[in-house]
Amino acid sequence: MARILLLEDDAILSQTLLSILRGEGYDVYSAKDGIEAFDLTYAHPFDLYLFDVNVPVSSGFEVLRELRKSGDNTTAFFITALNDIGSIAQGFEIGANDYIKKPFDLDEFLIRVRAALKPKEMVIQLGEVLYNLATKHLSVAGVEYDLSPVERAIFEVLVIARGRSVEKERLFEVMEKASDAGLRVHINRLKQKLGITITNIRSVGYRLELS
Repeated sequence: MARILLLEDDAILSQTLLSILRGEGYDVYSAKDGIEAFDLTYAHPFDLYLFDVNVPVSSGFEVLRELRKSGDNTTAFFITALNDIGSIAQGFEIGANDYIKKPFDLDEFLIRVRAALKPKEMVIQLGEVLYNLATKHLSVAGVEYDLSPVERAIFEVLVIARGRSVEKERLFEVMEKASDAGLRVHINRLKQKLGITITNIRSVGYRLELS
């Protein structure tokens, strides 16, 4: 599952894009200002940045400029109402890979995102557990396992972030009926079925341990 960081301070547009992108199966995080975006890039690796330019604290231009200086070459799109040649040139000079001008057609937007995130086979291994992010095949010691849709969704969020804490609110997003008790049940089932170690980080969430 590709992970996307959306930097957009327009609440309605942000929610619309989050809904559309998550509906496509992408793992999407959102930020409302430049500092929040920076913090998320430190906490998580991303496959695509979608940055508005005129956002509070630090502009999308400033955020990407600093990320490029740090050696971050993640594919980046600017989504902005700025449409003068100077702004477009500046965006590409900073290191943008594409420039989407508002207002934009949502179908065209998705075509560009899909093109930037063409599915690649990726197998994650944790001890005897193998999980293919592209095919969703899960096996333990060579034996295929079948999880419920919710268990698989929770496991996938945890395995992508393996070794790092995942906020319980992020896990609630993939549950039909979100609750602390329900999440604990799913976590315990995953631990029992797969023999993996998932640590409860008090008042934060959960972490899938690397060993």
